Amino acid sequence: MHGITIQNVTKTYLTNGEHSVVKNLTLEIPMGTVFGFLGPNGAGKTSTIKMLVGLSRPTEGTISLLGGTPDDISVRARIGFMPESPAFYGYLTGKEFLEFIAKIFKQAHPNHHIEEILKSVDLGHAKNKQIRTYSKGMLQRLGLAQALINNPDILFLDEPLDGLDPLGRAEVKKIILALKEQGKTIFFNSHILADVEEICDVVGIIDKGVLVAHDTPQSLSIGHKDLEDAFVHIIEQSRKQYA
Repeated sequence: MHGITIQNVTKTYLTNGEHSVVKNLTLEIPMGTVFGFLGPNGAGKTSTIKMLVGLSRPTEGTISLLGGTPDDISVRARIGFMPESPAFYGYLTGKEFLEFIAKIFKQAHPNHHIEEILKSVDLGHAKNKQIRTYSKGMLQRLGLAQALINNPDILFLDEPLDGLDPLGRAEVKKIILALKEQGKTIFFNSHILADVEEICDVVGIIDKGVLVAHDTPQSLSIGHKDLEDAFVHIIEQSRKQYA
């Protein structure tokens, strides 16, 4: 089954002169893979995810998801997206917000499904509270819940572990691994490399828009203390090469 194919993708902005935030990126991610996309701030991670979910388009190159493109309505119905720092209408309850999202996907009888999702992200106790009363960690978990509402085949998560305490991170990691067991593909960014090392099958490291490493966490960590140590070394060597 088709997963994610990124072929020679470049994204260039013309504000204050021409500036490429992603440069000639090529990746192949099969279905059922947990893929960690790593890089320093400003490396091009979020720009890549925005192209993958159809919020922006490549300047050059092609993207294929599930055998189609991010612009295909049939493809969009099969992907989930959790943006970095998701924002919500604060006067809705968590449950009301998910009911609204379910209507967008034209789900006929969403109540049981919504209850299950709220429970899975540990928001069952807060489902009838207004979102404006939620902590940052609760907002992160609600962002994950809305990304799951359509039972997606591919899930894109932009910093899903940000703002979560250790228990919350453990819960999200458990959800990601459960989704993998269902054959789903998860593509996510994170700065918490210990968690990436724990749950990812493959990682890609991007710096200044260029993919500088692509392998399993175990292979990248050979000769290093852990993935974080390997990450720092790879970025330092890349910057020396392109200096």
